[in-house]
Amino acid sequence: MATFLGIDYPTLWFLVVGALFSGYAILDGFDMGAGALHLFFKKEESRRIALNAIGPVWGGNEVWLVIGGGALFAGFPVLYGAMFSGMYIPFMLFLASLIFRAISIEFRSKEKMKWWRNAWDISYNISSILMALLLGVVVGNVLWGVELGPNHEFQGHWLDFLNPYALLVGLTTVALFMMHGAIYLAMKTEGKLFIKVNKLLNRSIIFFVVTYSIVTIVTLIYLPHLTDRMVENIALLGVPLLAFLSIANVPRLVSKGKYVLAFIFSALTMSFLLILVALELYPVMVMSTVDPIYDITVYNAASSENALRIMLIITAIGGPLVLMYTVFVYRTFWGKVEIDETSY
Repeated sequence: MATFLGIDYPTLWFLVVGALFSGYAILDGFDMGAGALHLFFKKEESRRIALNAIGPVWGGNEVWLVIGGGALFAGFPVLYGAMFSGMYIPFMLFLASLIFRAISIEFRSKEKMKWWRNAWDISYNISSILMALLLGVVVGNVLWGVELGPNHEFQGHWLDFLNPYALLVGLTTVALFMMHGAIYLAMKTEGKLFIKVNKLLNRSIIFFVVTYSIVTIVTLIYLPHLTDRMVENIALLGVPLLAFLSIANVPRLVSKGKYVLAFIFSALTMSFLLILVALELYPVMVMSTVDPIYDITVYNAASSENALRIMLIITAIGGPLVLMYTVFVYRTFWGKVEIDETSY
């Protein structure tokens, strides 16, 4: 099998797709988190400031989802087909939530009636929570396993995806994004709203730590096989250790008012947790609960080596451009939010 820098192409593309979805989780994660906290702001001006904090960037953040989905389809068509056919309902709910979040942000300021704005505020809040929850549910099912049979066809019922473990991972994802979003809002607000955001941030941290602790305990009890690779290779225990240190650093930095660093460590937490998921599963991408022979792996799901090689070149060119655009937008709109006639 051909390699690049000593890594075979299916594995390399697995890393690329993982990096893209990590970027999406980090960037759109604080958008979802800010939306999940939105109804805690009671004043009209506070809600407008919270919306305008993400206003210039939320559309660009979604680009990472589009690129990640395209990379998944191009690199692992078997996985793409199995997941989207088996998890059709959850993915359609996610898509509907994505649409409603967008129109909620855009439509809210079109009319001045209180009932109109309140209705879109509720829509924005619910859609943001659902997006985060459904992303976590997908990750939870990937860890738990899916009823895949011959030809990687899903043999269960779509309600099977709403199993307790997946819902617990989904709730933990909501908590993580709420913490991430609250840190971002703390960087963008001042005055009384900043004090309000800081209180919500502290509560979000507690919410996440509690849910994450429960998920960790449940995983160790009911999915002990996920830790087999780390037991065999002690060096890999560095990843959960780094995740733990990143989580611990967030409240420490928040207490010192270092919100930019807290945001960085919140982002690192997401990265380390996703790396941990990858390490626990690799080379399996989705486990079959019917029979291990039906597992979807990086090798039986990947496109041809030639296709992966060509797409890697395209990614090497397009990836930095997207990253440069993202950095440019964030630098342009850096600083505290100010409301004017062009604001939401």
